[in-house]
Amino acid sequence: MKKIGLLGGMSWESTIEYYRIINEEVRKRTNPQTSAKIILNSMNFKEIADLQHAGKWDELYDMMANAALELEEVGARAIFICTNSMHKSVPAIEAKVSIPVIHIADALVKQIKKDGFKKIGLLGTMYTMEHDFYKKRLEEKHGIEVIIPEKADRGVISEIIYKELCCGIFSEQSKAEYLRVIANLAKQGAQGVALACTEIPLLVKDGEAEVPLYETTYLHAMAAVDEALK
Repeated sequence: MKKIGLLGGMSWESTIEYYRIINEEVRKRTNPQTSAKIILNSMNFKEIADLQHAGKWDELYDMMANAALELEEVGARAIFICTNSMHKSVPAIEAKVSIPVIHIADALVKQIKKDGFKKIGLLGTMYTMEHDFYKKRLEEKHGIEVIIPEKADRGVISEIIYKELCCGIFSEQSKAEYLRVIANLAKQGAQGVALACTEIPLLVKDGEAEVPLYETTYLHAMAAVDEALK
């Protein structure tokens, strides 16, 4: 079994889910006593969020790349970033390490294509929805058309992530807001909606909307199991 490295803590609420899902699936695929070989480098999310809001992306790229290098130096053979937004740092990480970085958007696309869909909605932080590192990868590398919410709704979605979900707060009111935005995306032709923030599936689950919801945390964790066992 390969030893996999997790860059977590962004936030730790969803990093817990990675650890749980990976180990449950490894047990299922192998033996009841088998657990995954995981190295976790857990970041301080407050430092990450402050630099994001200040627009200091170069500092963030260096921080993420150095954290990934630490994982490689202690034996990780593949890296999984346990957050969608900080996949913005993937080019910087890939320039620093010699082991593969398994991209969360690629794990997402694998399931979208399996379902035969071509057009999806995208929910996440403001950075994931508005910057091109995620949307562009889906559209240009994989040929998936992406719809994002209107500006006001993007603000609502992102604010709930930072002020509630990353702080362990999960309210029915916020869930209703997410389902409203998802319904609007479906009206615009989205065949499914990517929950492209690893905290969102802690609030909204597939089966609770009129279109399929892609839980990126789960899909990325499944990719980690594939990598560990191949």
